[in-house]
Amino acid sequence: MSNNLEEYSDPISYDIENDAYTGELDLLTEWAINQGGPIIDLACGTGRMTIPLAQKGFHLIGVDLHAGMLERAKLKAHDQNIKIEWIEQDCTALQLKQKSPLIFMVGNSFQHFHTNEQQNLVLRSIHNHLEKDGTFIFGIRFPNAEELLQPSTEEYWKTYTDTVEDKKVDVFTISEYDPLEQIQLYTTIRKYMDENDKVLEERKTNISLRYTYPKEMERLLTENGLDILHVYKDWKGSPLSRDSDEMIYVCRKG
Repeated sequence: MSNNLEEYSDPISYDIENDAYTGELDLLTEWAINQGGPIIDLACGTGRMTIPLAQKGFHLIGVDLHAGMLERAKLKAHDQNIKIEWIEQDCTALQLKQKSPLIFMVGNSFQHFHTNEQQNLVLRSIHNHLEKDGTFIFGIRFPNAEELLQPSTEEYWKTYTDTVEDKKVDVFTISEYDPLEQIQLYTTIRKYMDENDKVLEERKTNISLRYTYPKEMERLLTENGLDILHVYKDWKGSPLSRDSDEMIYVCRKG
């Protein structure tokens, strides 16, 4: 999983590109009200969801393996005078001092666990840290044909503005799917442009994501003591369908 840290090597740039997205917040808030705290955000990164939930008055614990992302999260929370407990730990071997009624994992982070063993370890870790009848919520990309069979040539994805460097950034991806391992290797190319749209610099990062099929996930969660309450196609709670881009799972400790 080591090459997956490339994408997170620059936490400030990561935030500029991703921090504005809060699509998960309403669903997580609804369950936070139902379940109470302390709430654990696993693979919390720079606190993209941890901080907004804490702003609503919930007790949050953010856990991540990446020290640089956690430092950025701490700084953001401190600047906003928000109290959150930040813990640097591996999600497959959690050793937290308390259990939680609600654990969540956003940003498709579950796909960083590539092997069956890693998937089992992280789910057991979560099960061990959930209170009785506790809830685990997470999302992953839906493994439809369009998602898996993306072109292995450079394809335009999106454009954003890097506010630190004051440059427009065009983002391209190259994808290669290994059907034996169910792992997609993504190369992300960020092209930093001048005011005349001339490329000044290219930065490449690689990330590998494991895909899990719905029936496979059903068995995986059940075998690790998690009962599926809901499966959605998005964070708005729409029913899962063939044209889904995501699978959002709401599970209860069995």
